[in-house]
Amino acid sequence: MRPKVRPEESPTGVAWSPQPGPQTDAITADWCPELFYGGAAGGGKSDFLLGDFLQDVPTYGQYWQGVVFRRTYNELEDLLRRAREIFPISGGSWHEQAKTWSWANGASLRMRYIERDHDATRYQGHAYTWIGWDELTQWPTDYGYRFLRARLRSAHNIHTKRIRAAANPGGVGHHWVKAYFVDPAPGGYEPILDPVTKHRRLFIPAKLRDNKILLASDPTYADRLRGLSSDSMVRAWLEGDWTVIEGAYFDCWRYDKHVTDPFPVPREWARFRSMDWGSARPFSVGWWAIVTDDYKITDGRVLPRGAIVRYREWYGAASINVGLKMTAEEVAEGISEREDQETLRYGVLDPACFREDGGPSIAERMNKVLIRHKRRPFHAADNARVPQRGSMGGWDQMRARLVGFDELPMIYCFATCAASIRTIPALQHDVTKMEDVNTEGEDHAADEWRYACMSRPFSPVKKVETKAIKIGYTTRELAGPGDWVVY
Repeated sequence: MRPKVRPEESPTGVAWSPQPGPQTDAITADWCPELFYGGAAGGGKSDFLLGDFLQDVPTYGQYWQGVVFRRTYNELEDLLRRAREIFPISGGSWHEQAKTWSWANGASLRMRYIERDHDATRYQGHAYTWIGWDELTQWPTDYGYRFLRARLRSAHNIHTKRIRAAANPGGVGHHWVKAYFVDPAPGGYEPILDPVTKHRRLFIPAKLRDNKILLASDPTYADRLRGLSSDSMVRAWLEGDWTVIEGAYFDCWRYDKHVTDPFPVPREWARFRSMDWGSARPFSVGWWAIVTDDYKITDGRVLPRGAIVRYREWYGAASINVGLKMTAEEVAEGISEREDQETLRYGVLDPACFREDGGPSIAERMNKVLIRHKRRPFHAADNARVPQRGSMGGWDQMRARLVGFDELPMIYCFATCAASIRTIPALQHDVTKMEDVNTEGEDHAADEWRYACMSRPFSPVKKVETKAIKIGYTTRELAGPGDWVVY
C-alpha cells in the first residue's frame, strides 16, 4: 500500500494508517471505481473515507480533487471533527469560508452536503477524481449518487479515480443502498460488473470486532450497543446485519408470516383492487382477495377468515423510486389487461387523483378506459394516515392486520409481489411526526396497502366466555375472558 503522506510532511512519517482487516481491504482496493464500506457502528467507516482520499494526495497532487458529502451540514460537522485530527498532520489546511481542505501540492477536498435531490444539480459541470458519501443510507433515493457519478472524471491520466461510500444498515435509503451494493453479493468482496456503466462495484462489510483501536479505548462500547431499544437495532448496529432495518415503521413485518407462495385463489373469494398513483414516482396497483373461511395453504399454514391476500401487483417503476411516466389511459389499459376475466367487487384509488385542475381528473380518465373494457372503476380511497377523532388511521389499520391475533396475521401477500416485499419493511418513522411514515422513503406500495386496509376495516375484538342466566322469562349470555372475534 502506498504511504499515506510524504514523510517530510509529518513528524511521525505517517498521518494515518488503516487497521488490518476490512478497513485495509477497502483502502487498498483502489482498482475498483465504486466501493461501499458498510455495516456495524464503530467499524471505522468515517476514518476509511478520510484515509482513502488522503492516500493519493502525494501521488497526484494538483490533479487529486475530491468532494465528500453528508445529508445535512450539521451531520457534516462530525466528519469535519475527525478530519481536523488527521489532515493537519499530513500538511492539510482548512479553509472555513470555502469549506475545503487543501495541500501545498495543490490537492484539495471539498466538504459539502446534499439535503434534497435537486441540490445535486448544483454540481453540474464539476469534475472530481474522488467522491465520498458518508452515511449513504440517509439519502432517500439514489438520485444524488447517480448524478454525481457522472462528475467522476479527469482530463489527466488518473487511473484510480473512484467513488467511496460508507453507512450503517437502516435509514430512509436502506433499501436502495442494499439493493445496489449488498444484495448482489451479501457476503461482500465479490466485484459486481454493472451492466449499464460497465464498471465494477464492491461491497466490503464493516465489523465492530475489527476496530481494535475503538474496542481497546472503549471496552464497553459493544455492551452499550446491546442495550439498544430493539433487537433489530442491535443486529443492525452491532452485527452489521443488512437483513434487518433499524427504526423500521412496520417492525412487525415478518417474511415467514406475511408472505406465501402463490396458490390458486378460490373462485368464491371476493376480490378488489387498490392503487396509489405515480408518474415521475412509481405507481402501485394491488389485487386482493378476501378469505371466506379458514383456508389451509400448501405450507400447512391456515389463513383465517376475514384475512386479505394480495395475489398480484403491478409496480410502475423504471428504477428504484423512479416512475415510468405513463399516462392515466396507458395505466388503465394495463390494469384491464391484467384483470382478464376476473370479477372484482370494487377498486379504490388515491383520492388526490379525483381533483380536477382545468380538465378531466386522473381518476376520470382512468375510469373511462376501465368502463369501456367492462372493468370496475375506481372510487376515492380513505386517505386517513394517522388516528383522527378516535378512529383508527390507515397505518394503524395496516399494522393491526399485520399483527392479527393468536399469531395469525390478517393480511398476506404472494411471494411474487416483489415491490411490496422490498419496500414496506424498509419504511422509516417520520422524525417530526413519529406516528406517520417518512414520505421521503419509497412508500408507494405501502400507501396502496393502506387504501386496501381502509376499504376493509379490521377491528380485533376479544370474545368473552359466556354463561346463561335467567331474567324473568328470557335467557341472556354474560361476557367473560375468551377468544377473538373479527368484525
